[in-house]
Amino acid sequence: MSAVLRTAAPAAEAISPHRLSVRRFARNKLAVGGLAVVVLFLLFCFVGPLVWPTDQTHTDLTQVNLPPGGAHPLGTDAVGHDELGRLMFGGKVSLLVGLAAGILATVVGTLWGAVAGYAGGWVDAVMMRIVDAGIAIPALFILLVVSAITTPGPLGLIVILGLVSWLVPSRLVRAETLTLKSRDYVLTLRAIGGTHGRAIGRHILPNSVSTIVVAATFQVADAILLVAYVSYLGLGVQPPATDWGGMLSAGLTAAYSERWWLIVPAGLAIILVVCAFNAIGDGLRDAFDVRGRA
Repeated sequence: MSAVLRTAAPAAEAISPHRLSVRRFARNKLAVGGLAVVVLFLLFCFVGPLVWPTDQTHTDLTQVNLPPGGAHPLGTDAVGHDELGRLMFGGKVSLLVGLAAGILATVVGTLWGAVAGYAGGWVDAVMMRIVDAGIAIPALFILLVVSAITTPGPLGLIVILGLVSWLVPSRLVRAETLTLKSRDYVLTLRAIGGTHGRAIGRHILPNSVSTIVVAATFQVADAILLVAYVSYLGLGVQPPATDWGGMLSAGLTAAYSERWWLIVPAGLAIILVVCAFNAIGDGLRDAFDVRGRA
């Protein structure tokens, strides 16, 4: 009996934490479905234009507001652009801006939260009061003010969204840092003369990866929504460029003329992608939860 237990124990211990996390994520059907949706939309927006090339720059007044069918599976808009191609074109901007802004917000928030939590004392107090003040101001209000002053392109939207969305990740990483900085390996590093930067870079941040990855996933979803909000109000990227929010704004009057194809595809795309990223975030959070590993 003891021999059986001795041989079974190494087999159980051979499964690494990373493999366990992957296994738990794979068992979450909703998260796997969300990942599949994101991959499909990435292929649709970045590979689709190669398969279905359309002119999204010049207008064609002979093809205005055509219903779906024939040469235009999703119809055309008010200036003759093919809606299927427009959906790909706008999705490329929405996904690029959302992904880049989410990553930027996570990087800034991670560094801010790690420094605040590790430093402690008055440094932590001042840095987190700045975060509290920023959270008290709605991000959408800041975006509207900035967009009213200037007309941002995709790069400008990435920077603006990143700099207004880093606050929540910073609080999450700070909480994780407060726990990790009192661990034995961090205290040992400091005792043998290790620098603060080494403690943060070699121990605090690597052991906060689960929190950072989950936060980044939700930040991408939030950034895509914020882009849609601003563009819907006409303050996002300007024509001939567009995104899904801009498509909704351009098709707003179509709600009263039964031209549903100008609103429904872009609206469904936003809903599906945001829900997919949220499902992935929930799946990653469960996968990294050591209390539930099996």
